[in-house]
Amino acid sequence: MTIETDYGTIEYKAEDLITFSDGLFGFPKLTRYLFMRVNEEEEDDSMLLMLSVEDPQITFALINPFIIYPDYAPTLTPEELSCLKSQDSGELSYYAICVVQSNYLNNTVNLKCPLVINPLTRQGIQVILGNSSYGYRHKLRSFLTNADTINDQNRSDNQC
Repeated sequence: MTIETDYGTIEYKAEDLITFSDGLFGFPKLTRYLFMRVNEEEEDDSMLLMLSVEDPQITFALINPFIIYPDYAPTLTPEELSCLKSQDSGELSYYAICVVQSNYLNNTVNLKCPLVINPLTRQGIQVILGNSSYGYRHKLRSFLTNADTINDQNRSDNQC
């Protein structure tokens, strides 16, 4: 199958798709998505684009929340695990939706409502993590380490 997108013509197979039977919050009728690596040359799934094959104008930027926040500990309900046909949340993949702004310093990530995917069944759900301190709009820059901040400061000090 092929799909015309802002990124060009993309070929895919049905088994490449991730299905969200209930859709996503705000997009209940869009249930089939193609995950695309930001850098196709690397086997890195830390950042992805999630493209709706039903409406190619709808694309989400995703990040693996454990990359930016190693202590991230989402807890799924038994119902959510059952929906994903899983008994152990450790065998699932988690992604947070990023909101990309024109000023990259304002980019945010939603840790409260991750996408949870069973890689074996290719089924996914979006959950709301109740009883957690995670927010809907964490600034991505808030996850920089002190070393990153120092390196960024040194780079800007050395520019003409």
